[in-house]
Amino acid sequence: MSLPISCHNDQFGTLGQIEPAHIAEIAKQGYKSVINNRPDGEGGPSQPVNAEIEVAAKALGLQYAYLPVVSGQITAEQAKQMAHLLDTMPGPILAFCRSGARSTNLYMLAQQVG
Repeated sequence: MSLPISCHNDQFGTLGQIEPAHIAEIAKQGYKSVINNRPDGEGGPSQPVNAEIEVAAKALGLQYAYLPVVSGQITAEQAKQMAHLLDTMPGPILAFCRSGARSTNLYMLAQQVG
């Protein structure tokens, strides 16, 4: 299974929605932390819930953070929170949302406030 991770640099990548089963591949690729930027329930009942993904990540020793943002409505406070996570979580870090675009936008804003 090859996940289509967009590597922004050697310490940060983004990806669309993941399943708990994807965590093993993410860890295998060397990521040490995962940030979930997708609100629970946004994609309906078929979307894996945050808690399931968090359990899978922690079971493999990855750091995990839940920073849900609504598409097109990223706030300055969320950008600051993302900057804090980027500064304090072990890298490399993988962030995900529905398509990866929201996580990318949040990353870019975090660079400006961090």
